[in-house]
Amino acid sequence: MNRRTVTGFKKSSASQGGSQECVEVAQTADGGRAVRDTKDRGRATQFYGLAQWNVFVSALKEGAFR
Repeated sequence: MNRRTVTGFKKSSASQGGSQECVEVAQTADGGRAVRDTKDRGRATQFYGLAQWNVFVSALKEGAFR
């Protein structure tokens, strides 16, 4: 899958207001996630399987990246 086949990217409402650290996320056809840089959409889109994405989101919620 490449970024041309992924649609429906969404940006977090927490990223509004001129933040310089924004990403957009879209669900892929197989249930995984595609992630791209809001500031440079021409760069490579990163793809993650659903299990990988769930581990990442759980780590965020637990404060692993603070």
